Amino acid sequence: MASYRYPVLVWEDCEHGFTAALLEDWDNTTAVAPSARAVLQQLEEYVTWQVRRSYFPEPDFLEPAMTWFSVPIRPVYLEGSRMYACEEVVTLRVPCVHGRQEGGMMIAAAPTLGVRFYYHAAERLKPLIEYHVKEQLGRVTPQQLSRFMPPQSLYLDEIVVRAAPGTSKREERDALPELTSVAEPLGDRTLRRQFSKPWERDREVEDLVRRLTKERANVILVGPGGSGKTAVLVEAVRRIEHEARRKDGGDGNESAHRYWFTQAGRLVAGMKYLGQWEERCETVIAELSRVQGTLCVDNLLDLLRVGGSGPGDSIAAFLMPYLQRGELHLVGECTAEELDACRRLLPGLADLFQILVIAPFEAHRALRVLQTASAALQQNTSIRPAKGVVEAGHRLFSRFRPYDAFPGKATMFLRDLYEDARRHRLDDIQVADAIAAFARQSGLPDLFLMDEKPLTADSVQAWFSERIIGQAAACQCATRLVTLFKAGLNDPYRPLGVLLFCGPTGVGKTELARALSQFFFGVGGDASERLIRLDMSEYSDALAAARLLGTQREPSELIKKIRRQPFSVVLFDEIEKAAPEVFDVLLSLFDEGRLADPYGRVTWFRSAIIIMTSNLGADLQEAVGFLGERTPSYQSEAMAFFRPEFFNRIDEVVTFQPLAPETIRSITVRELQALGDREGLKAAGLTLTWSPEVVELLAQKGFDKRYGARPLQRTIERLVIVPLSTHLVRNPKLSNAELRLEPGPDGEIIVRQPRA
Repeated sequence: MASYRYPVLVWEDCEHGFTAALLEDWDNTTAVAPSARAVLQQLEEYVTWQVRRSYFPEPDFLEPAMTWFSVPIRPVYLEGSRMYACEEVVTLRVPCVHGRQEGGMMIAAAPTLGVRFYYHAAERLKPLIEYHVKEQLGRVTPQQLSRFMPPQSLYLDEIVVRAAPGTSKREERDALPELTSVAEPLGDRTLRRQFSKPWERDREVEDLVRRLTKERANVILVGPGGSGKTAVLVEAVRRIEHEARRKDGGDGNESAHRYWFTQAGRLVAGMKYLGQWEERCETVIAELSRVQGTLCVDNLLDLLRVGGSGPGDSIAAFLMPYLQRGELHLVGECTAEELDACRRLLPGLADLFQILVIAPFEAHRALRVLQTASAALQQNTSIRPAKGVVEAGHRLFSRFRPYDAFPGKATMFLRDLYEDARRHRLDDIQVADAIAAFARQSGLPDLFLMDEKPLTADSVQAWFSERIIGQAAACQCATRLVTLFKAGLNDPYRPLGVLLFCGPTGVGKTELARALSQFFFGVGGDASERLIRLDMSEYSDALAAARLLGTQREPSELIKKIRRQPFSVVLFDEIEKAAPEVFDVLLSLFDEGRLADPYGRVTWFRSAIIIMTSNLGADLQEAVGFLGERTPSYQSEAMAFFRPEFFNRIDEVVTFQPLAPETIRSITVRELQALGDREGLKAAGLTLTWSPEVVELLAQKGFDKRYGARPLQRTIERLVIVPLSTHLVRNPKLSNAELRLEPGPDGEIIVRQPRA
């Protein structure tokens, strides 16, 4: 009978009760008892019971050591929906147990707070423990914080568990060294916990069980991302292995695992030389055959992308003969687009598999799945959702992320709601909490997420007109886009808007793109992060289209950012400078809101606003002074430049007019007002004022008919900020005073301090 030693942290509370926490990743397993001996005995009995009833993880928290860290926490007071931060910062001493896993990964835990994380370097331990503790205690009151004060005594101990004979992880590693180094057993309970249950997928699970057991077939699970392909596979393996144990007598002993989960990258990881990964694959196949095993890969397409310079010398091509001869049994997952790419890039591969389609849920089934998942989360956490929370989550994802298949991201969203409530010690979840969480995730304000919130076109027009001065037509276009989205009449199968901004440089085209990102996606973060700008002069070469999509192994920066945050404004600056192949790529983006690379990987742009800027026609303007005598037709120039199929996919062409003198003055006043809000003036209580002559001087010196208002900021930097900063440096004790800008005799600007 094998024995295993599990490290445990034991502490005594102020009422002389004892708590013991298992350091292994067993859902924060703890025991409470009146004495240290009793609490260890409780924990040992529970772990022994778990060991005897099912497969269990061996100890993998090696060489544990304990270190105390001091973490500053600022508690808060809560009054209804309002939160007030305390002036005092409380320094909380936190015990951290750190060690390593057998694979070499460094691991740390703060069991008194339920915190556990991995790290790569010893010097990163302190900042990481501070981050995780602050994340865990983000909004606690002083009373709640008192529960986490250091215990009276605390020490490391261990429990010894004796297991019945069977196949342990270590024995399995010894028997299958190459396989265990590149794959994880799907029957491992710790691995299964990472995946949700396949609610409403019983038919698909039973179908997969039949194909894997009775037909011994190679299977591809085909469905959109988030539809539950991996969950179906994990549940099918669980049922197969449960039935195998039952036939063996149901004594709780675990036979060797037969289903192994891996990724293509793991099969070639660390392989430097020619023939190395091929040798590894041959060894893996041989070890699988010894246990009649099946290899499961999370993405079949990756097998075509990894291993060589192309699909013909990839891992998939190497494995095809083994699949044809029945020497390898394989289960893969992919989307329909990726399956088409597999058929196109490596003919004959898909023919070796049976296809099991995991179809997206209809609306009523998707809602039922979310309700079932919510009920399971409620049972595990004792947190009650208010009426309508699940329905609100379903409505938000259906309305604003229709391209995401249910239940994937919607279930993760619910799980995050419960985790957030647990972290903040809340007993329930309200509909407002769900809306606020979705707003933080997407950046969309409440006026879009809540149908009952009113919105008038006049208020939107005023908001944009305040920021984009002198461009009434452009502000009207932005207003139309907002009202269309608010009414829910935008096409769900296209981007929110595809706009072309035409006009001379420096008239507000980029500024309107910033304003749109702030209005649409400015909640819960920096709106500038939601503006993705691409200078199309960098995409004018023959390989530009490929760089826009990314390489075989790595997607482009545009793709990465959109996958990470689909609610964004994408700005293609000076679009006319792009290579013709780039326009071909953008056709599907404008028409269907999607980009697909040659490998079938799809990125959705249906939650994004696409904006192109162009200076076409600006060189035809014959302008004198502030206003031109003749304004070219920018739309006609654009129609003449772009192909009809490209131009027809643009929702609206917006013409920006040259700036008038009064517009330049208004922009100057706004820039001076923004200067008065800078930290150096506000911190000292200084007020900045100016005379009308200063505005006129800056407007004249800062405007150029060729470059619009762009030189204005440089002029303000030179004529205002430099003398202002010089004055402040010379008077470091200056505070609570007025500083006035006045024109000097030589065209400069003087900073004066009027007498009180």
